[in-house]
Parts: sequence; structure tokens; C-alpha cells
Amino acid sequence: MQTSLMSRNKKALLISAIILPTLFLYAFKPFNTEQEWVSWANRFLNESYDPTVEPRLKKFEINLTPDHFLRLRKTYQQGKQEYYSFNLKRFAQLDYIPGNTATDTLEIKTQTDDIIYQTYEDPQGDIDSMATQWAIPVKKLSPQRLDSLKEALNFLKGKSQ
Repeated sequence: MQTSLMSRNKKALLISAIILPTLFLYAFKPFNTEQEWVSWANRFLNESYDPTVEPRLKKFEINLTPDHFLRLRKTYQQGKQEYYSFNLKRFAQLDYIPGNTATDTLEIKTQTDDIIYQTYEDPQGDIDSMATQWAIPVKKLSPQRLDSLKEALNFLKGKSQ
């Protein structure tokens, strides 16, 4: 005994027509909050940074702060420290420079001399200067991940202004 006026095939087709587009739309939820972009960028930078380029490097800390400062602190075996920092509102361009088989370079450019570069406990003397570009050694990146980083930096730059 049939309890519906619709046939089973039509009912299945109608349910599929409603459920499939809904699943498709919610499966590709983009990052929409500032905190999600900051968290993603931090994970990306820590996974992608290549410390093997500098054999005397003891440790590094790279992070993007909630107030949109990108910072890198490198500590070497002899105690020397290098520190880089800039605010994303001054971000101008991100370039990807291919390198050897395992390592490439991200080159970050700012509008003017907005990147802070400092050294501490350097036997040759401490440095405190400003720069317009900053080269960061990274492991090989896919074009999709690079595009996502550019999107994140541009989104956060817009939020900084």
C-alpha cells in the first residue's frame, strides 16, 4: 500500500536535490574570521620555515601576532640573536623565489623601510636597522599554499588599516 502521492524515484530525486547542494555549500567553508586567518598563517609559517639553511641555528620562533605583526627570532649556537619584525599594514608584496631541490625563498616586501632588523650579542657588534625586503627560507611550497598565504596576508593587511 502506497502512503505518498509521489513515487519513490521522484521522492529520492527531490531529497537529493535539496541535500546535495547544501552539503556542497557547507563543505567549502572559507576562513571568515581574523583569528582563523592568524591561526592558519602561524601554522603555515611554522611548517614551512626551513631552518636547515643555516646550520648554526639553534632555534627559531616565527609568528604572526593577533595585532598583525610578523616576527622572527633566530638564536644561534654562539648566543647571537637576530630579530625581524613588521606590521602587515605596511605589507606590499610577496614573491616566491625557487631555490635548490628542497628549499625556496619567500621574499616579503614593504612599502618603505618598515622591516625592523636587529641583532643581539653579536661578536661583531649589535645592529639595529630597517629594511624594505625580507627573505625567509622555506621548504618547497605548492602554488595553492602560496596563494593562501598571500590571501591571508592581504586579508589581515586590510584589517590592520
